[in-house]
Amino acid sequence: MDSAESSVASTPARAPAVAPKAAVGPRYNNDGGDDDDDGVPMVARCVSSMIDSGDPESHRLFLARRTALEMLRDRRYAVPEADLARTLPEFRAWWAERPEIDRLSFSTTLASDPSNKVQLVFCPPEPFKIAAIREVYGRVKDENLSCLILVLQSKITSRAKDAIKEIFKYKVDVFQIAELLVNVTKHVLKPEHEVLTPEEKAHLLKKYNVVDSQLPRMLETDAIARYYGLGKGTVLRVTYDGELTGNHVTYRCIF
Repeated sequence: MDSAESSVASTPARAPAVAPKAAVGPRYNNDGGDDDDDGVPMVARCVSSMIDSGDPESHRLFLARRTALEMLRDRRYAVPEADLARTLPEFRAWWAERPEIDRLSFSTTLASDPSNKVQLVFCPPEPFKIAAIREVYGRVKDENLSCLILVLQSKITSRAKDAIKEIFKYKVDVFQIAELLVNVTKHVLKPEHEVLTPEEKAHLLKKYNVVDSQLPRMLETDAIARYYGLGKGTVLRVTYDGELTGNHVTYRCIF
């Protein structure tokens, strides 16, 4: 063995490089959220706090009743602020005492005319037939109502729809509970709608020298028209204010 080979053979092998140990600090998930001491990501904890873990049925009734009360307020009926400001936990505590569907009913009068009375009635989840209509009529026939609002939790039969027109001599608005889970007027893409008084409508028609039928139309079955309980011939001022629509005002006549 020559000197070169002897030198190589006698040189001890080097230990493999070891990466320095990472400094102790907060742990991170793949999604970038910090972990708390218990290992639960902070982002996941934040999201879970926004998810309702309570009874879904009481949540559904809470949303529908709140929207219905907002609808009455927007129709200019007197609605206590305490009822509108009630939170979901407060509603559940109130509802748990006696969970009966009749407790959700509500009656009030027009702020400008106490003789104009409306009643909101939540109906049970059974199919809404003629017998159910007669039962509701028996409850409200002595209330001297000007309007009745029915909130249904099931489908209404065609014969029942006809019976409503025959039995009740005043306006009856019928909503499925699913239609009231969200207030349609609060959607960010919805323009502002204002109902014109008869005097404002007359001034508008005179100003532009037009009649009702010449105005742009809105169907009586439109969600906004139903929300405000508008009948044919009513005129709305619609104000647009957005990046896509620009800023302008137009009018719609219920048809």
